[in-house]
Amino acid sequence: MTNMPHSTNIEDPIVLKVLAKYYERSQTGIEKYGRTLDRDDLNLIDWLNHLQEELMDATLYIEKLKDEASKTRV
Repeated sequence: MTNMPHSTNIEDPIVLKVLAKYYERSQTGIEKYGRTLDRDDLNLIDWLNHLQEELMDATLYIEKLKDEASKTRV
């Protein structure tokens, strides 16, 4: 990781919170799959398929939250 300041040099608490979440997510992936994203066993289409699946999940979460928000409207 080049040009990445040490976390103690980062003043923005929101940035620190997001970095911590990225770290936790990375650790979860390493524990679950036994490897990091720095891998060469997937080709471009494989990576794009993974991205597409993640984005499809995200749209489902958005729709669920919209449904919940519409129930709480007065």
